[in-house]
Amino acid sequence: MPSRALQVWHADSRRALDEIESAHRAVGGAGRGRRTATQQINQAYAVLLASQFQRFCRDLHTECVEHLIGCAVAATFGFIMRSRFLEGRKLDSGNPNPGNIGSDYGRLGMPFWDAVAALDARNKERQRTLSELNVWRNAIAHQDFTHRDLYGQDRVRLAQVRAWRAACNRLAVDFDRAVHAHLTDLTGTSPWQEEEWEGRRQSR
Repeated sequence: MPSRALQVWHADSRRALDEIESAHRAVGGAGRGRRTATQQINQAYAVLLASQFQRFCRDLHTECVEHLIGCAVAATFGFIMRSRFLEGRKLDSGNPNPGNIGSDYGRLGMPFWDAVAALDARNKERQRTLSELNVWRNAIAHQDFTHRDLYGQDRVRLAQVRAWRAACNRLAVDFDRAVHAHLTDLTGTSPWQEEEWEGRRQSR
C-alpha cells in the first residue's frame, strides 16, 4: 500500500480535478462567450490543481512526522518532536513550490529533491514544471500577470494545465517512494508498504 496521502491524491484529488475537466467539456458553442468561459475554467483548474497538490505534500509530510514520532522512545519526546517538525511549516501557509517543499521535507534529514531526482532523471524537469504551475497559481489568485516567468502571457491553456497535472501525478508517486526509503533507512521500519505501487508506477 502507498501512504494515506498518496491514496487520497489518487482518489479524492483525482475526482475533484476530473470534475473540472468535465466542466470544460460541457461548455458548448464556438463563440467569444465560450472562449471566456473556458479561460475561467482553465484558471480554476490550475488553482485547484495547486491546492490539491499542496494538500498531498502537506499530508505526506505529516504522515512522515507521525511515523518518526511512533519510533520515539517516549511519548513526551514524541510530542516535542512533532511540535518542532510542524512549527512554521511552509506548506501550511505557502504554495507547494519546490523551495517550500524542499525546506519542509529537509526537516526530516533528507536532501529531498536530490532523492527525488535519483529515482527518475525526468523529475528535474517536473520540478521546473511545478515551479511554473505555482507562478501561474499566484498570477491567477492575485490577478497579476506581470511576473517575468509568464513572458507576457495572461491566458492559460488547457494543455498547460494537463501537463502540470501529469507532472504532479508523477512527482506524487516519487515523493512517496523517496520519503518511504528515507524513513525506512532512518528508523529501520517501513512507514507503509511500497510494493503494491511499483507495478502501477512502471505502467505510467
